[in-house]
Amino acid sequence: MSADLRRIGTRLRSERLKRRMSVAALAEALRDAASECDRRSMPKLKDLCRTIRGHEAGEHPPGSRYRMLYAAVFDLAEDELFGGRQPGKRTQPARAGQLESLGNMALDDEIEALELARRATASDVGAETLRRLQQAVDDLAVAYPRTPPAELLKQIRHHLTYVARLLDSRKTLTEHRDLLIVGGWLSLLGATCHIDLDQRSAAEARLRTAASLAEDTGHPEIAAWCLETKAWQALTDGDYQEAVKLAQGAQTVAPDGSSAYIQASGQEGRAWARLGAERETHGLIDRVAALTSNLPTPDRPEHHYRYDPAKADAYTATTLAWLGDPAAEPYARQVLSRMEAPPDGRVRARRVASARLDLSMALVAADKPDEAAHETLMAVTSGVLVPSNYWRAAEVINAVEAAHVPEVAELREAFRELRGPADGLTVRP
Repeated sequence: MSADLRRIGTRLRSERLKRRMSVAALAEALRDAASECDRRSMPKLKDLCRTIRGHEAGEHPPGSRYRMLYAAVFDLAEDELFGGRQPGKRTQPARAGQLESLGNMALDDEIEALELARRATASDVGAETLRRLQQAVDDLAVAYPRTPPAELLKQIRHHLTYVARLLDSRKTLTEHRDLLIVGGWLSLLGATCHIDLDQRSAAEARLRTAASLAEDTGHPEIAAWCLETKAWQALTDGDYQEAVKLAQGAQTVAPDGSSAYIQASGQEGRAWARLGAERETHGLIDRVAALTSNLPTPDRPEHHYRYDPAKADAYTATTLAWLGDPAAEPYARQVLSRMEAPPDGRVRARRVASARLDLSMALVAADKPDEAAHETLMAVTSGVLVPSNYWRAAEVINAVEAAHVPEVAELREAFRELRGPADGLTVRP
């Protein structure tokens, strides 16, 4: 192996791990970055993964097509990524940079449309501008389950910048309050993305902003969601007593029967499950079931802040699995089966991955470590698991490793690739 091939392989692996991408996720990204014509001639994903591993190991050099695709996915110029200009090659960033520019242009176009609507009214802000901003908040909340958190954050920041600019313009008191509410929702969703990316300091700052705006505008729903989000953060940190307290606080603030109230109830139940409190856990499961029994499915079920009754089943599966209840396994199987073949035909990949982790934990409790390892491997290699859920996968991996499951070596390696160059597995207490 030449020193140059080793250098290129090391750089490619470093760029992939820097972006928390598994080999499988990178293979998907390379295919997505290719033109339709190139995509038809590319190998199957399994073979493409082998090709990537060969490049990273320095076994063979990436050809011109793969050089362009790597540069596109990593948003780097080919010269910068591979070092040294290739004959006939451009030095500009490759297509991913161009695609991101197009994405930014699309966002700029959206803001320009909002600005035009604003100028068309007598007010510096105007009802139409506010309506469009509120619609943008809903669109971003709907996009949350299917959009990588880092990508969604870019859009959130763009809209927050525009809201800040409008706050400096002339407006009525009502318009001022409505803008602050929009800013509160955007800050809250931004905090959730930061938590998913394990960016705790940024998440806390966004949550403080959202909570402050909720207080300034007297908006109990945003205030409740802030507390519920903090409860989830405490839960992922292993501070279960604090999670119970925050979830109860969210229920106190939230309007009765609201989405925030239901979500906080479910969060409290999960915290009690981690504490092994059976009576409290089952009491919360029953409460959520009662609250959602006659709840209609929202027009946009993916909306992060509109409670979808289907979520209740998923939360029950998680709660029973964490409690170690014998009913967890059959319940989790049913939930996963429904999510893989939903009535509307729209598979929600993140929910499916989370459901696999629920089933895995239930299988560990049922002394079925081999199947637990298989389900966890599918979740880990799905390409949609976010950092805030890594601890759940790590918990199962440690359990199946203790059971000496043969598949655990492959599972541990896949998880290591997903997490990046970190030593060991971190499991919340």
